[in-house]
Amino acid sequence: MTPPSPVPQRRHLTTEIPGPRSRALMARKHDAVAGGVGTVMPVFATRASGGVIEDVDGNSLIDFGSGIAVTTVGSSAPRVVDAVREQVEAFTHTCFMVTPYEGYVEVAENLNRMTPGTHEKRSVLFNSGAEAVENAVKIARASTGRQAVVAFDHAYHGRTNLTMSLTAKSMPYKHGFGPFAPEVYRAPGSYPYRDDLDGPTAARRAIEMIEKQVGDPAAVVIEPIQGEGGFIAPAEGFLPALADWCRDRGVVFIADEVQTGFARTGAMFASEHEGVVPDLVVTAKGIADGLPLSAVTGRAEIMDAAHAGGLGGTYGGNPLACAAALATIETIEAGGLVERAQRIEQVLTSRLLRLQDEDKRIGDVRGRGAMIAVELVRGGTREPDADLARAVAAAAHSRGVVLLTCGTFGNVVRLLPPLSISDDLLQDGLDVFADALADIAGS
Repeated sequence: MTPPSPVPQRRHLTTEIPGPRSRALMARKHDAVAGGVGTVMPVFATRASGGVIEDVDGNSLIDFGSGIAVTTVGSSAPRVVDAVREQVEAFTHTCFMVTPYEGYVEVAENLNRMTPGTHEKRSVLFNSGAEAVENAVKIARASTGRQAVVAFDHAYHGRTNLTMSLTAKSMPYKHGFGPFAPEVYRAPGSYPYRDDLDGPTAARRAIEMIEKQVGDPAAVVIEPIQGEGGFIAPAEGFLPALADWCRDRGVVFIADEVQTGFARTGAMFASEHEGVVPDLVVTAKGIADGLPLSAVTGRAEIMDAAHAGGLGGTYGGNPLACAAALATIETIEAGGLVERAQRIEQVLTSRLLRLQDEDKRIGDVRGRGAMIAVELVRGGTREPDADLARAVAAAAHSRGVVLLTCGTFGNVVRLLPPLSISDDLLQDGLDVFADALADIAGS
């Protein structure tokens, strides 16, 4: 079989967006797929690599989304393709709980090595981030004998019943889908742009609420940088203070690193930026370059608290996904992609901060590594401008840049390029963003 030719690393439009073939496929989607499944851009992909997605109409789009932080090493990265091809020729499934295989064990060993802390660890593999978060809560409850779980304002943890309960934003994630899981409580987090609190003060506020309303929960679940909530990086000192309180009270500190893990933020895990060592780390998304895989990794004594047979799942740690994960980890470490994420941060933030100086509708530029956000507001205020965010994203889409929005108020534009993207593509995509913002100002 002749390997496909590489996808040219440039933005190039041959039709309007969406083109005629994508429009025809969208009509088929409408007739065949449940209406609750939305799409950000109504274009259908045929190939992708590096920082470019090619659609069915021959358009080449700059990828500032990475499939929502999944294709961190670039779609169909060579090591991943080779590893998956070799594994699929060997066997596709046996179920690790029936006849295990080495790939699962090797992924667990790598996670135990890579996640923060030098303590003895164990790992268990699942399919999705939500599934892993839910199992992390199960493990914490088994370990502590308690039931209550604390999550935070602006949190996003998934779409299952329990993880919807942990998620803060109602529409579109929770609206109409209740009742939700009991014994879930919410505390204020740290949102430096909007609460004007330093980290220790924000932590004291959260801890006081937890102590008054909950007491000692089984677990505190937090994203070191909040994803769907708006790429909110907490003020320095917030996470360490919260982790210290958990340790003092015997509360399991769960870091949801689903979106922030695997070099995305310029460290292998975002918890490392302030030296936080979580009790449990939840990973998914960037772990396997697009194949479904997730994990919970943590302190051995906590992880081993669940009884035999209490954890698992038919497809958890599928051999193809394990092969992809091992190749992804090798690609990150051999390719210096942690350092590449740091370089991407410099390119993105330097340009965006210059734009902020020129345009007061950019209220905040924040994030780490290749996880950068722009919060858009009505000029001269902090009033969220969701309409502007939607308009800028739509204008970028029409010009061939995959751009996502997020945030509790819907007013944040997020940039999540693959770490394999070139500086030239980054600059081109930023040009498109700047032009879109300027054109909307003049319309």
